[in-house]
Order: sequence, then structure tokens, then C-alpha cells
Amino acid sequence: MCKRGSSLAWTPVTLPGVATLTRIRFWLVVFVIGLVLSGVTAFPLQSEASLLARVLHASPAPDVAPWLVEWIDRVHTGLDVTYRDYPFIAYGTDWLAFAHLVIAIAFWGPLRDPVRNVWVVQFGMIACVAVVPLALIAGPIRGLPWWWLLIDISFGVFGVIPLLIAYRYIRLYRGGLTVTVVAADASAVQPDWAGASARTTQLPGASVR
Repeated sequence: MCKRGSSLAWTPVTLPGVATLTRIRFWLVVFVIGLVLSGVTAFPLQSEASLLARVLHASPAPDVAPWLVEWIDRVHTGLDVTYRDYPFIAYGTDWLAFAHLVIAIAFWGPLRDPVRNVWVVQFGMIACVAVVPLALIAGPIRGLPWWWLLIDISFGVFGVIPLLIAYRYIRLYRGGLTVTVVAADASAVQPDWAGASARTTQLPGASVR
């Protein structure tokens, strides 16, 4: 404990700014919007495939990229047959869509308190990275063309970018919560134990650097 009359000097402190928190929330919202769009568009697959097939056939795509039109037509036919004869199969993609929406809801935690709930952002980054091996392993087994795997992998690549940016700002924001008190005159400070010449003080909810 310091003697009465001792002098302490506060080191310069960068308190967490509103701008940093705003940047964190902006990039998290970008990721959440992507999740919601991916989830919502996974419900009407048959209608979307039908629309895409009509658009491609009405464009120069059959002459420019016949392989693309052929694949979309195959997907469209497969969905039509499945929805007509085995509609319960679509229940699986309904759960896929629902999973995207549930994960999006989980990001409400870091939107409210990014430091305490940073693990949600880390979980999201891991999930994005895991997209790559999933596409490379499951894609060929299911008979998908190699170029379609690149489209699937791009979801993980573009998904991890806003999370990486948000994670960087979260670390800066957390660093701004740190404050250290240093003795201005070591001789004026006498701690309760021998050999110590300074004491660090931690603000509530902050970490000591």
C-alpha cells in the first residue's frame, strides 16, 4: 500500500472509442446479412432454379458457356423431379436454411458485447475455413463439377473477410480497455511485500497490460 502523499503518474490511455465499436458492428452486420440471404434463398430452390434456367436460355449463355447451361438444366430437372415425386427431401434443405438463420441470431451476442462474445466471431471464422475441405471432399463424391466447387468455396472466403476485419477491431477495442498506473517516484511507494516498487490498477471490466 502506498504512503500518504505519494505521487502516481497515469500512462496515456486510449479508451475504447465509439468509432471502433461502430466498425465492429458494421462488419458483423455485413456477415449477418450474408447469412440471412443464404438462408432465405435456400427455401425456394425449385423456383430459383427454374428462373435461372429461363434467364440463361434467354441470354447468349448457351453459345458462350454451354457447360453452365447444361448444369443448371440438370439441377432444374433434378429439383422438379424431387419436388414432384419426393417432396419430403426438400425438408432437408429447409433445415439447411434454418441453420443459417440460427447462426445469424447467434451474432446478436457480439453485436451487443464484442469483447465478451468474441468467441462467436472466432467460431464463425472457423466455420468459414471449414467450408473449403467440405467442398473439396463432399463435392466430388456428390458429382458436382469442379468449377461449382469454386463457387461453394467462395462463400467461405468472402464470409471470413468481414469476420477477420471485425476480429481485428475487437482486439483493438479490448486493448483500449487497458489502463496501467505506474509510480512516478519509486522511493515514494512502499508495497505490502518486499521487492516490489510499483502497483498496477485495473479498471472494472478491463484487463491489465
